Amino acid sequence: MTELPSRRLLLVHAHPDDESINNGATMARYAAEGAHVTLVTCTLGERGEVIPPELRHLTGPALGAHRRGELAAAAAALGVTDVRLLGGAGRYGDSGMTGLPDNDDPGCFWQADVDEAAGLLADVILEVRPQVLVTYDDNGGYGHPDHVQAHRVAMRAVDLAAARGHRIAKVYWNRVPRSVAEAAFARLQDELPALPFDKSAGVDDVPGVVADERITTAVDGTAHAAAKAAAMRAHATQIEVAEPYFALSNALAQPLFTTEYYELVRGPGQRGETDLFAGLGTGEAS
Repeated sequence: MTELPSRRLLLVHAHPDDESINNGATMARYAAEGAHVTLVTCTLGERGEVIPPELRHLTGPALGAHRRGELAAAAAALGVTDVRLLGGAGRYGDSGMTGLPDNDDPGCFWQADVDEAAGLLADVILEVRPQVLVTYDDNGGYGHPDHVQAHRVAMRAVDLAAARGHRIAKVYWNRVPRSVAEAAFARLQDELPALPFDKSAGVDDVPGVVADERITTAVDGTAHAAAKAAAMRAHATQIEVAEPYFALSNALAQPLFTTEYYELVRGPGQRGETDLFAGLGTGEAS
């Protein structure tokens, strides 16, 4: 078996595009530095709203297949070669937005047995043996059922993997400090007339915005801004990019962050970190 690099990072996301929006700069930075970056995506986003008129005929499985291609293109832009679909393509379907009848589909991720899905993720953990895992908080960043379920599955998989012989040293949740979001939206309001967007989202529309004191780690991915923007553009069904801003299907502009922020929830560390692997000794990086 090929020996893996000494630093190994695992990210768990709900749909194609979530990885690029939340962690694109981080993924590109660590991939460029030689770390092994593994992305696990839990659904193909078959119920996503499609932005380009010429692609709006795509729905259901056809949209999922298209978004799988977008995910591959985004990962290539980030330099990430290890991309997995939890349980294989189509194992778990997109659950749709909160409160819709789609949430009750027995094949959707929201209805998945958490231990079963976490066991599949634990298999990946035992294969690639990451020291660091990144996922959403218990609200999934903004309450989407698939994001909440991805959180539950990821956190359970950490425990299952530990019981089976591999302890992940550090677990992070995606975050955005409120002061950073407020400053970015203030700039956006000034620049909006020159952008291809009529209106902007609000600070509280950005997933994961929390009080500054909850932020433990800021990963500067400025050098990889172009890679993140390219990865987001690859998700053309879901994202319109006009650097340094973007919009989803609601057409509301929001900032494209190239420094990405995290809250350490398990493992050694302290506020002010600039490296997800900070504080790990040689034994934990083996």
